[in-house]
Parts: sequence; structure tokens; C-alpha cells
Amino acid sequence: MFVGCSAWRLSPRFARASVSSFVTTTQHKLLRCSRKLSLSNNMSHPISSNLSYLSQEQATRVDQLLMGPQYGFTVEQLMELAGLAVALAVAEQYPLSPTHPSRVLCVCGPGNNGGDGLVAARHLFHFGYRVSTLYPKRTEKTLFQSLVKQLESLEISTFTKWDQVESPDIIIDAIFGFSFNADPSKPLMEAIRPPFYDIIQAIKASSATKVSVDIPSGWDVNKGDIYHTGFVPDMLVSLTAPKQCAALFSGVHYVGGRFLPPKLAQELGFIAPQYQGTKLIRKL
Repeated sequence: MFVGCSAWRLSPRFARASVSSFVTTTQHKLLRCSRKLSLSNNMSHPISSNLSYLSQEQATRVDQLLMGPQYGFTVEQLMELAGLAVALAVAEQYPLSPTHPSRVLCVCGPGNNGGDGLVAARHLFHFGYRVSTLYPKRTEKTLFQSLVKQLESLEISTFTKWDQVESPDIIIDAIFGFSFNADPSKPLMEAIRPPFYDIIQAIKASSATKVSVDIPSGWDVNKGDIYHTGFVPDMLVSLTAPKQCAALFSGVHYVGGRFLPPKLAQELGFIAPQYQGTKLIRKL
């Protein structure tokens, strides 16, 4: 997602991150190094040398600038663009069968990554998929209530418990985004707050195809699966730019977010993904 679930509440020190350290750009020669997590230098699999891999602080800074007075984006705009990118990537990678419309379950967390999932559910419905959502922790914020109302108007089922859902063909993991933090010293079931630990385990055990939005839920944004969830999706849709943990992901990888002002990218040294023609997503 473009906006972290609590990005606007993070410490002001993030906003003072120096431009000189803003972007982690990798090179092919370094990709054969070991899987040690020096993410600015060593990567576990080949990635494009013309992409920037952002840390948690760097991704937060991008969103702060986008929603600041200079660029004037709103959280509603960014969430709509994020959800649309996810839906387009899913539709491109897993196209509809003419005889069997794929059943898609969007599992949505309580923050903005969950909002991206709700938006993606709406677009996938209009694309012809059979969509339902699992949304166990709703928020009272008007934006999210509106997103749920939009799904209800389309008669898209929204469940609150895993055992209520039908067996899907595709699961979209939109639980946690780049604002996710947990205490690695705690047991896993405590580090990932309920009910999401159990839901992540259920997703992991499912035979459905798994697609994660921006970050595989339960992963550390910078260091990957340091909490040992064992959850590895089949596909990742990075938003705006891949985050550092994406360097440890070897599955199908898309990026979306074709809206960044060139001036923002230039002043921060941000290497934005390049897209073909009128496409809003890119397969890496």
C-alpha cells in the first residue's frame, strides 16, 4: 500500500531522514552474496539495478511528502490507486477462466493496508471475479466505513472469522503493511496481535494461491521473516517501490504506483519503476 496503517503518527525523526541515505539501490554483482541482511549491499536473488528498495523510514517519508502541501495527495486517493494496482496485478497474473470465475478472498487488516484490500475487492468484483472479504477488526473511520458500504452495495460478503469463509482459489493478504512492527523477543503468538496470528497461519495452510499487498504479513519491513512465521506468498505486489524485505522474496513480483511526481523522485533520489505504454503495473 502506499500509506502505512499509522504512517501519519510516526516520530518526526523519520521526516528528518537524510536525503543521502534515502534510497537503497542494488547492483547485480552483489546479488550472489550470502543472505545476510545487509540490505543496501547483499541481496538473495537477482533484482533490477534500476529500482530503489525502501526501508520503513524511507517509505514513510515518501507518503509524508505525497500527502503534504507541496503535492496534495489524500489518503483516499493513494488507497484507491493502491487497491486498483493490486487488482490489476492479480487479474494479469491469474486471468479469469471463461468457465470458472476464480473465487478471491481479500483478508483485510485494521489499517490502510486493509483498506487497499477492500478497494482491490471492489475492482476484482467489477473484473468478474467471485469476491468475498475477511475483515475481523473494523475501524470507525469514515473512509473505511465507506469502503465497506461500497462492498455491501455490490452484495460482496464480508466475514469476521476464518471459519465463516468459503474455500477460495486466491487469497489476497492485506493484513499488515509497511508500518508493521512487533517485538521479536516475544513468542510469535504474542508478537503478532490476535486474531491475525491465527489468520496468517490459516492462510499459510490453505491450498489457495496467496498474494501479499506490499509486505507479506508478519514480515519485518526491512529484514524479512525475522519472526519466523514461515509465511511465503506466491506473489507480492509492491506499491510505489519495493520495500527492503522484497529482496528476500523469490516469487512472482509486481510493482504498482504510476503516479509519483517526477520532482519528488528527483529531490529524494528516488528511482521510480518504469512502466510500458498506459499500464499501471509492472511485472519485475
